[in-house]
Amino acid sequence: MKKFLQTSLILLLSAGIIYAAPRPKIVNQFVTPDMLKTVPALTPDSCTTTGLNSVPNKLFVYLSVFNFGDTTSIQSKTWTMLSKPSGSAAAITNIPSLNWVKFRTDIKGTYEVKCAITTSSGSKDTTIKIYSSDFVGTGGFYNVPAAYPNCMSCHGATPAFVEIFNRWKVSGHANIFRYNIDSGSAGYGTSCMKCHTTGYDHNLFAINGGFDDKARDLGWSWTNFSPPKKGNWDTLKNRYPSLVALSSIGCENCHGAGSEHATGGDDAKIQINYGINACASCHDEPWRHNIYSQYKNSLHSHPVMEGRTVADSLRNQLGDCNRCHDGESFIGYTKNLKYPVNTTTASQEVIGCPTCHEPHGNSNEFSLRTVPTGADTLANGYHYSSTGTGKLCISCHSARRDNRTYITVRGSFSSTWGPHENPQGDVLLGQNLATFGFPYMSGSHKNISGACVGCHMSPTTDTGTVSRDKIGGHSFNMNYAATNVDNVSGCEGCHPGKSSFDDFVAPEDYDGNGLIQTWQKEVAGCLKNLRVALPPVGVDSVSWQMIARDSTNLNLRKAYWNYLVITNDKSLGMHNPFLAINVLQVSKNYAVGINQLGTEIPKVFDLAQNYPNPFNPTTKINFSIPSNETVTIKVFDLTGREISTLINSKKLMAGQYSTDFDGSKLSSGVYFYRITAGAYNTTKKMILVK
Repeated sequence: MKKFLQTSLILLLSAGIIYAAPRPKIVNQFVTPDMLKTVPALTPDSCTTTGLNSVPNKLFVYLSVFNFGDTTSIQSKTWTMLSKPSGSAAAITNIPSLNWVKFRTDIKGTYEVKCAITTSSGSKDTTIKIYSSDFVGTGGFYNVPAAYPNCMSCHGATPAFVEIFNRWKVSGHANIFRYNIDSGSAGYGTSCMKCHTTGYDHNLFAINGGFDDKARDLGWSWTNFSPPKKGNWDTLKNRYPSLVALSSIGCENCHGAGSEHATGGDDAKIQINYGINACASCHDEPWRHNIYSQYKNSLHSHPVMEGRTVADSLRNQLGDCNRCHDGESFIGYTKNLKYPVNTTTASQEVIGCPTCHEPHGNSNEFSLRTVPTGADTLANGYHYSSTGTGKLCISCHSARRDNRTYITVRGSFSSTWGPHENPQGDVLLGQNLATFGFPYMSGSHKNISGACVGCHMSPTTDTGTVSRDKIGGHSFNMNYAATNVDNVSGCEGCHPGKSSFDDFVAPEDYDGNGLIQTWQKEVAGCLKNLRVALPPVGVDSVSWQMIARDSTNLNLRKAYWNYLVITNDKSLGMHNPFLAINVLQVSKNYAVGINQLGTEIPKVFDLAQNYPNPFNPTTKINFSIPSNETVTIKVFDLTGREISTLINSKKLMAGQYSTDFDGSKLSSGVYFYRITAGAYNTTKKMILVK
């Protein structure tokens, strides 16, 4: 079921806190086949619904209400049937266990329902109109001309609708019934036709012009045709041509029954479905049809409302939050259109099936939506057109800001400074990390077939496991926390024998804790090392306020950006393990003043003479290490007293480095600096002259 996150509008006055008035939203709830089996309050009705406002006649409508005007909870609500078609006996009844109400349409026409709510901040009411219709069929399919009131008898004259129809008629939705009665399995029967045709009664008997009603009137019965065999479709088409208009997953499966719309041409009496509801009414019948069961466990089903309005010139761009936080807006983005911005929880559409899939069909695999030409670009200008089906994921899962320009802008530094919260695409592709003069090493997970899809949607066991529908597939989850089960099925092609992420052990002790651990633990350790190196230095936390105050320290801002990217990637390195380690180690070095001099690995240990020498008040010290080592560089005075620790790194990667020593608080004299790197140590002299 669609879930909304409430937002609050709070007015702070000297007299105290006053909440804005409540604003109710009536939700037309959908009911799936699995819900009929698992929700006792719905079982007696035996009625699946799509939750659309254009409903098949003689079926139930289920309504609920929520308050999106403020944060106060609903104390009481009153439902009223304001109007209904003449002669209708429809009446509203409560479903207490679900906090819903219901009524059954019995005559075609308009039903208007009001709900008045009371909260601690006031009272408010709202209404909803439900349009009850019979099915009319799509028409114009398989060389059987459309006849009024078939959908295409009117829409066949509109080029835009014809283009949609031409894509649909070769799609799986259009052809699944035709295919199965000709070539399906021996078990194919009328229970399957409930979802494979238009208007077939799912359970509750209703005469409303659906496939089953039309077939009964014409004398077509599956009993006379079963089992599936070649020629069944041709016989149906030739003997019962008017049944063809209903012999598919057609317009009305997703847009609602259409007779009232066809009669008056009122667009309000047919509905465009941007949410999950119409799809879930069929794709939720485990064990086989479990896509919705998986989706319910995904974060996509729990969207975060942004509600930000941007200028039309910025719509569909990387800075438009609505593009990815609202399903309708994302569909507009894929079509290069600017749909109305849904700026409240009342208008927000979830990230559901139609967000990623084109219900009318596309030429690509799974009818996935495609992004506009040139839009497959990260904020730093990198094109990710080669990522296959994962390209759609990266459209939203990216940093959405170019670090090269963003980091250099001073001011406007806040708790939300940094990359977008889900920069997985950038990490996977090894892009848009702040560099310090040299490129980072990067892995090859970006070459996995389908990129994101290849791992996150890799299939798992259908039955008999506690993690069923919790990981893989349309859950997109890689871990089921309740039992700590990982989805590594997508890894097995390259990493056979792995059963969890704990089986992926890093080749070295990257975080310097003396243990060689799993990749994820090593990355977590390196993240902690960087946190400790960032302000306030020495504690396991980060203060963005202190980083903001040091506005001239570009290296510090770069390190903080990188910390946020790897943290918000949330994979603890699994998307690109070598990149994550490299970025965190280099960022930590620069945060504490260790600068890299090149990418060449030296052959021997070396501590160079400081330059300049003598110096006043700062000098630079270069050093080289040919292997990964724990490194310290300390400064002593003539008496051997330790003056400063310039470097104290538990694990420094092999390379050439430089660090600075500031003697501004010291008196003139001779000082010594000493490096210890593993078994190597040496000391050199330097002179401070003021």
